[in-house]
Amino acid sequence: MKSISNYIFIWVGLFLALQGCMENPKNEKSKLEPTTNVNTSGMVNILTRGMEFVSKDTLNSGWNTLTYKNESAEVHFILLDLYPAGKTVVDTENDILPPFAEGMKLIMDGDMDNAIQAFGKLPEWFQKVRYMGGTGLISPENTAKSTVYLEPGLYIMECYVKMMDGTWHTSHGMYKQIIVTEDKTLLQPPKATAQINISSTKGIVLKDSVSSGKQIFQVQFEDQMVYEHFLGHDINLVRYDDSAELPDLLEWLNWMNPKGLRSPAPKGFTFLGGMNNLPSGATGYFEANLAPGNYILVSEVPAADDKKLYYNFSVTH
Repeated sequence: MKSISNYIFIWVGLFLALQGCMENPKNEKSKLEPTTNVNTSGMVNILTRGMEFVSKDTLNSGWNTLTYKNESAEVHFILLDLYPAGKTVVDTENDILPPFAEGMKLIMDGDMDNAIQAFGKLPEWFQKVRYMGGTGLISPENTAKSTVYLEPGLYIMECYVKMMDGTWHTSHGMYKQIIVTEDKTLLQPPKATAQINISSTKGIVLKDSVSSGKQIFQVQFEDQMVYEHFLGHDINLVRYDDSAELPDLLEWLNWMNPKGLRSPAPKGFTFLGGMNNLPSGATGYFEANLAPGNYILVSEVPAADDKKLYYNFSVTH
């Protein structure tokens, strides 16, 4: 079977067409009507027991804190996709899920040429989807907590980690339509204990020393770009033990690999959340309780170490 790396030059033509999605964050303003039935606290509880998101269907705009409890046996995350005006979950099901499902099946079969053609069936409007944060990867029986600023509009909450057979979690129903209204929450961003900067040029930079206990990380996205996996950079906080093989993690974080993002996750790593893709210039926050040990901040992108989107640190006390 041909190596995936041999096809990178072919992927370039596809993902360059998506650059406008992240480099030009302007979109048509939502005309959604305000509502008085939504909690203005901005505190949002989300639960997964299988392949579902249990949460409110309607949120207020402004700052929202997502507390995501993963009670399933799989690693998950939350990515919040702000759709262009007029598009809904029906368009997700008709236009987005089929090309991704077809493309991944062909990758699993080792047929990269036809996989590229399948991903090429994605509609033009997909380029206008904006990624507005969420949580990083979270291991089973763990809870992720992230704070993001949401604009009014229609969102799709999704998780595209893969099952043992290589099919996407989205193919098993792990997506949910969320309406964000014009009404704003009363929530203010939390006070950070550590600062992370991330960019396509400097990579991940942790600007503060970190100790054990509760930490609130502020993540500043200095820029954003579309990489060869059709998405931008994000932040995932991962703890690892002596059984972990770090190259396994980097390989697993590339969904373009047949084994990438595929259950089970590599041995020795515990995913503790983080901040999913945000636009250039945006800021998000995530919380974690750290025990002494070894940690990694890493982006879910191909060859994260080569892109400097990989930062190793230890907590000693």
